[in-house]
Amino acid sequence: MDCVRLSPHITLDEFLNVRKYPDNKPSLQHVANMTYGCLMLLEPAREAVGPIIINSGCRNPRVNALVGGVAGSQHLLGQAADIHPKDPQHFQRLVDFLRHHALTDQLLTGNGWLHISWNPFGIPRHYVRIGYYK
Repeated sequence: MDCVRLSPHITLDEFLNVRKYPDNKPSLQHVANMTYGCLMLLEPAREAVGPIIINSGCRNPRVNALVGGVAGSQHLLGQAADIHPKDPQHFQRLVDFLRHHALTDQLLTGNGWLHISWNPFGIPRHYVRIGYYK
């Protein structure tokens, strides 16, 4: 799956982490949701701050439980990613960019990484919590 691109710089494999979780398979709707997030948020963020690393993206219920995700997580829909910039010095720039982006639904930060979510079917909530994860 690593040859399947969701956007110019992000592959499906990165979003699913199938090397660690081989049964983490998305539906076509999940792929559409991930593609939307990549094209509308993550690629523009990459353009602003440089390469971005995806720690966790789309998760099936088993993987979500294994990583301690909440029951209603947008990761289950392919509408969220836990990310950090490749260059840690650009972390605040990434936070600032996503905080002010019109399509950010949720932005939670902590411990050098952040959770970003989007909703292709609704009005973004612009819910931001800095230092949410301790």
